[in-house]
Amino acid sequence: MSKIIRVEKWHDVIYSMWIKAPQIAMKVQPGQFIILMIDEKGERIPLTVADYNREEGWVQVVFQTAGTSTMKLTQMSIGDELFSFVGPLGKPSEIKKYGTVITIGGGTGIACVHPITRALKEAGNKVIAILGARTKELIIMEEEMQEASTELNITTDDGSYMRKGFVTEVLKEILQREKNVRKVWAIGPAIMMKATCAVVKPFGIDVIVSLNAIMVDGTGMCGSCRVTVDGQTKHTCVDGPEFNGHLVDWREFMNRLKRYTELEKLSLKMYEKQCQRK
Repeated sequence: MSKIIRVEKWHDVIYSMWIKAPQIAMKVQPGQFIILMIDEKGERIPLTVADYNREEGWVQVVFQTAGTSTMKLTQMSIGDELFSFVGPLGKPSEIKKYGTVITIGGGTGIACVHPITRALKEAGNKVIAILGARTKELIIMEEEMQEASTELNITTDDGSYMRKGFVTEVLKEILQREKNVRKVWAIGPAIMMKATCAVVKPFGIDVIVSLNAIMVDGTGMCGSCRVTVDGQTKHTCVDGPEFNGHLVDWREFMNRLKRYTELEKLSLKMYEKQCQRK
């Protein structure tokens, strides 16, 4: 079992947890993820690693409450132990010196893109970061991203913080300004990643996206997280989670994300009723 050593509530629906996991902290690389279980009968929840410390042996994850399992996770406190905390899983990001690169994080995707941004800067790249969220309160890890990047841009849908608008608007301006961008990373809601690819494509630059497909085992056996990339079936857990966004079948991917929407709503409703009885 893995012990929770720190918990922070960043917003009504966003939480961060630091888990004591020395073996994972020693091996994890930017772009990889873990799968945790709250209890023996719990759902397996995949979460991209937001940060880690090899010396102190901890791993940080950030999550947004969206269903029964994440609601249960918010009820856990410092000292509590997770039934399982497995990783690192997936292929790490390809970090090397490219020159000028752009990293984009939307919502909780900011946490996912953080270690990638930091690693790219440490590799000697000029890293231009763009953060986006619906409103100011949903912009997370601003200080960490400021330190991890060469240039930081922030935008909110409602204009409550920094620039009003979408990350794609800022992205297009940067691409028009910077003539030597070699690669773009985009992590966030599927619709944001798809829109990012559409903006970047005319510039002939690859966009690396991290797909948050529905997973079960996380080792390539169940097939639940399969996606179509360049006309071929891939498994997000072992072939990804990162893929060239220009090659992803976005329509199929986004439809598959909705497979269990009604069941998830029913599960959450039943859980809330149980909580009310207590």
